[in-house]
Amino acid sequence: MRRTGPAALIALGLIGVGIGYLLEVGLVAAGAAMLIPPISLSVTLVAIGVIVVLLAIPIRRAVRSKVKVHVDPFRAMRIAVLAKACSLVGGLLTGTGIGVVVYVLTRPVPATSESLWLSIVAAVSAVILLIGGLIAEYFCTLPPPKDEKTEHAEHAPVH
Repeated sequence: MRRTGPAALIALGLIGVGIGYLLEVGLVAAGAAMLIPPISLSVTLVAIGVIVVLLAIPIRRAVRSKVKVHVDPFRAMRIAVLAKACSLVGGLLTGTGIGVVVYVLTRPVPATSESLWLSIVAAVSAVILLIGGLIAEYFCTLPPPKDEKTEHAEHAPVH
């Protein structure tokens, strides 16, 4: 599994901006109320970002330790996949939050300051989820081999 690259995060962020902005435009054009992210969404995103980093810390300690520590490879892979999912969803939700903020700031009828601040907090919380996912991905990576010649010699086919 490869680590999440900036191109994927930027693409998801731009898609999210379009989704957030167009969703708000569509709702208001249909006569419905704007969709303002609740504070519980922000709390949940931050909590998930912190939890994924806490789950990845034991993997990092085991990989970086001089003493051999057994790590369940399935657990490590699950945490790595969770971290990647958090970074990708964080990128998409960051863009969506930015799209909502842009709509709230550019609408002809001024929105309440509460809706603006809730939208900004949701976007910042999504950034925290994104960063937590990237940190956890980094914690789950293996260090490069110390000597590539030795490693290739060990795994070379026997004639």
